[in-house]
Amino acid sequence: MLLKNKKIAIIGGGPAGLTLARLLQLQNMHVTVFERDLNQYARVQGSPLDLHEDSGLKALQHAGLIEQFKQHFMPKADRKKIMNAKAEVFLSDHDDQLEQNFGDPDFRPEIDRGALRKILLESLLPDTVQWNHQFISMQTQANGWRLHFKNNTTFYADLVIAADGANSKVRPYLTDILAFYSGITMLEGYIVNVKQSAPEIDQLLNGGKVMAFGHEKNLLMGQKANDEIGFYASFKAEETWATAHQAIFSDRIKVKQWFKSFYSGWDAIWDNLFEHTSLPLIPRPIYCMPLDQTWQSQANLTLIGDAAHVMPPFAGEGVNVSMLDALNLSEYLCSGQFSSLQAAIAAYEHEMRPRAAKMAEYSLENGERMHAPDALQNMLNVFQSH
Repeated sequence: MLLKNKKIAIIGGGPAGLTLARLLQLQNMHVTVFERDLNQYARVQGSPLDLHEDSGLKALQHAGLIEQFKQHFMPKADRKKIMNAKAEVFLSDHDDQLEQNFGDPDFRPEIDRGALRKILLESLLPDTVQWNHQFISMQTQANGWRLHFKNNTTFYADLVIAADGANSKVRPYLTDILAFYSGITMLEGYIVNVKQSAPEIDQLLNGGKVMAFGHEKNLLMGQKANDEIGFYASFKAEETWATAHQAIFSDRIKVKQWFKSFYSGWDAIWDNLFEHTSLPLIPRPIYCMPLDQTWQSQANLTLIGDAAHVMPPFAGEGVNVSMLDALNLSEYLCSGQFSSLQAAIAAYEHEMRPRAAKMAEYSLENGERMHAPDALQNMLNVFQSH
């Protein structure tokens, strides 16, 4: 077996890295995950995740975790309202009798990121995840790598798998190809105790999600666990927008003034988002890897998830593609059909790149639809066609 007696290091403890660790441990592989978060109780940022039958849910099924997922997903959180800037509803499935039908290719159950992380962590052997290990650098040693971390520890690995996200510090050891800016920036916030602090928004969401389109801008929001909601103001901007506006992110008065000015013409109900959000807001310029990227495969290093193919979030495919990476890579590494690690990794990368590029292209196109002058009609067409 290619990985017999090999030490495997996964850099990054997000959904992709933890899913891969679980799948490899099911094959009795020696794997360690290095995560920069201080501990397992660190806040997991970001909106809920909708998992798809042929990717994210498929990976959980192979990991033996689908029943745990069913116990922790958020029923009805995938319900949606499509609205305009005046908060008028143009499409809603909240009154439909939607079946929670696992196995249906169109069923996309949502789960809080923290809940998914907890499921994956609890499936791993003790001490699999080494917390407070921020990757700094690595150099070749023997046939593998000597890893260096910010806490002054080191670790030898025969195989390194980068799952450290869009700003991967491991990726440059494999390729110097850089992501390009999509032209869209998102400003992320979240509201705690939403039923009490922002009841108007809570009633609008009704436990689901809202997508509001107007004047080439979006407001996107969804229910999270523990009576929280997450939201994004999404708009076209220069790549330097976040740097130029960093003074507003921790200042409630300034951010409210910015919203009233930049989202001029939007209904006053949306003001509640910025009145009650926790601060600071998080700016997220949206990047995408070139669709035609390629590199020379190595025998001791590869990439999964956003480290390999960061893409815009406008199709809900990022985490699903990433978890499918984990499943496919584990199968290539453990199948026994390849004569060497390099051949197995090359086969995985040859399959992964075009698969991810297809989803990235769709995400880019959807981002353009969502920020076009006729975005509302565009998205009504998309959802009504489904």
